[in-house]
Amino acid sequence: MSVDDKWLLIRKYDLWAHLTDEEYEELNIVPNFIEAPKGDYIYFEAFHHNKLYFVKEGYIRIGFIDDSGKEVIKEIIQKGELFGQITLEKGSLNGEFAQAYKTGVSLCAFSIDDFQKLLQKKPSLALKYSKQVGSKFRQVENRLMNLLNKDVKSRLLDFLWQLAQKHADPTANTACIPNYLTHEDIANLIGSSRQTVTTFFNELATNGLITYNRQEICFPDVKKIQNPATVA
Repeated sequence: MSVDDKWLLIRKYDLWAHLTDEEYEELNIVPNFIEAPKGDYIYFEAFHHNKLYFVKEGYIRIGFIDDSGKEVIKEIIQKGELFGQITLEKGSLNGEFAQAYKTGVSLCAFSIDDFQKLLQKKPSLALKYSKQVGSKFRQVENRLMNLLNKDVKSRLLDFLWQLAQKHADPTANTACIPNYLTHEDIANLIGSSRQTVTTFFNELATNGLITYNRQEICFPDVKKIQNPATVA
C-alpha cells in the first residue's frame, strides 16, 4: 500500500480529517503502520510503553492479568478508535495488554511526544481529542456505576443500548448493529457469566426485543432497550 493510500485511510476519520500534509508528517505515522495477525499482542505488560494507536481495521482486546492469573478484559476496540496511552501520561498503562482479536488488525502508531506537539499547535485537534477521551472515561464510569447499582439484566440492556447508540442511526427507532462480540465477551464486559448472558439474550429474543445471528443484532424498537423499566 502506498503512503498516499495509508494516509487516506486515516484522514477519512473526523479526528484526522483536517490535518495538513505537514502536520501529518509531524506525527511520523507512515514508518509505524502495523499489521498483526489474530492473536498477536501489540503490547503486553506495558509499564513503559509511550505510544498511541489508531485502529484502521480489525478489533483489539484491552485487558490485564489479575493476581490470580486470570485474564480480565476491560474493553474491545474497533476501527476508528484509539488505544494505548490515551491520557498522554508516560508509563501509565500498568501492566495492560492489547491483543489482535477475531481477525488480523491494521494499525498506525505514534509517540506521545509527537502527538502532544501537534495538539499544542492545533487547538481544534486538541478539542476533538479531549472530547473523545472524555467520552471514553464516561463510558468507563458508567460501567462501574452499573456494576455497583444494577442487576445483570439491566447491565445487559444498558450495554446493548450503548452499542445501538454507537453504531446505529440515532434518528431511527429500529436498528441493526454488527454482532462482533461473543456472549463470553459481553459477560466479561458487564461482570456476568456467559450462561447468564445467553439466557437473557434468548429471553429478549423471545419477547421480541431483539433478533440476532452471527452477523448482526437487530432492535425492532430501540426505545424499549433504552428504558429497562419497560422490559418485563
